[in-house]
Amino acid sequence: MEQGPAPLDVLKALGDNTRYAIYLELARSSVPRSTADVAESLGLHVNTVRPQMERMREVGLLEVAPDHRGSPGRPQHRYSLAADAPALGLEPPTFPALARMLVGVIARGGADADEVLAAGREQGTSEAHGVTATDTAACVASLERMLARYGFDPETVADEGGGGATIGFAHCPFRELAEAQPALVCGLHRGLIEGFVDAAGVGEVVDFGSLVDRHPCRVQVGRRSSVA
Repeated sequence: MEQGPAPLDVLKALGDNTRYAIYLELARSSVPRSTADVAESLGLHVNTVRPQMERMREVGLLEVAPDHRGSPGRPQHRYSLAADAPALGLEPPTFPALARMLVGVIARGGADADEVLAAGREQGTSEAHGVTATDTAACVASLERMLARYGFDPETVADEGGGGATIGFAHCPFRELAEAQPALVCGLHRGLIEGFVDAAGVGEVVDFGSLVDRHPCRVQVGRRSSVA
């Protein structure tokens, strides 16, 4: 019986930050990606990415197949996760289906905006348990780490004059659901962030932009007015 990659080999391969970033990039893609595609997405040189992908292929984490489309000549290779590669906490295919069903039930139940926001805030407060933020910058850093765990690929820009920052969401793991039910899904997301920031104790959400806005999805966090 064929077995997946050995656990020790997986740990060694993904213990490197670059290889782990490549693995996540491929895990989130719905189609196989070329070395050039991955390098461009991560802002790395192709010559940096290529040996790392080959290392993961050697231990059984990735599969590679030639792509004969395009110009004549040597085909380009495209990589994808191996069928028996570990999930590493990434959502299994059943989770999106379950999420769609739950969102449908909530939508039909007629939950109002305040209830949705409260549910998100409760989870955000829970996520902030144990977080120690001495200033707004520390609060933003902790929030960024939490959003990264959720898969939002946050990108932070400090506000001019200091005292706060704007975090953009480069990737929305719930985009399909958010497009179908923006008030519900984006409301939960806003509540999650507000609950986290409030529980951290030194910042506050100044502005939140979602899919219903013309601007990219983002949150602006400033210093809480009662904090010196």
